[in-house]
Amino acid sequence: MKYTISGDNLQFVTIETSPDETVWAEAGAMVYMSGNVEMKAELQGGLFKGIKRKLAGESFMITNFTGRGGNGVISFAGSAPGKIYPMDITGKEFIVQKDAFLCAEKGVEWNIAFQKKLGSTFFGGEGLILEHLSGSGMVFLHACGDLVEINLEQGQVYKISTAHVVGWEPSVQFEIQASGGIKTAMFGGEGFFLTTLTGPGKIIIQSMTLQQLANSLNPFLPNSSGNSGAIDIDI
Repeated sequence: MKYTISGDNLQFVTIETSPDETVWAEAGAMVYMSGNVEMKAELQGGLFKGIKRKLAGESFMITNFTGRGGNGVISFAGSAPGKIYPMDITGKEFIVQKDAFLCAEKGVEWNIAFQKKLGSTFFGGEGLILEHLSGSGMVFLHACGDLVEINLEQGQVYKISTAHVVGWEPSVQFEIQASGGIKTAMFGGEGFFLTTLTGPGKIIIQSMTLQQLANSLNPFLPNSSGNSGAIDIDI
């Protein structure tokens, strides 16, 4: 399988498959494909797996794409401005936030994971249900904003603003801690809690969350009377 990632902040990944090679994706993620690609919806893993996918914010069914009679070309994109992150999951495991999965080779296994601590669930911004990736092959993640990868050394600690963690290796310790005193929490602009990650292991951080994007656009959206947040001035 060959792939290219195009674009800046509205990226898409274009995958070239070998004959009869299959990639799978979330329903609705496909942008375009060559005419020889066969597209087939599938309830991967049965009914229970489909329910787990819905709980994690993903589509109930997945879509398989297979090139017939030659190489196939399929392009996928996320549903919001952001970046696509490629990862070879072979021999590894990775935990990601809800909705981060975009597409993958057939050998990649998807499952749900749960936060181990209630504090992380209520205050960490990642939610109770996460996504666990394993198996073999390439997987492509999508998240808002720009992405940065950091490889934490043994015992190295990073404190991250709530919900900005896209994913981490299982070896990374994930905790929620208070951001400081009352004055800092109320007026520092970072909230009452920070996500604390302790190495070793890889982490991926995003510059903007989907909630931040929605909040930044909200003042410019039409209100119930059909007017936007802008002020009209008659001259």
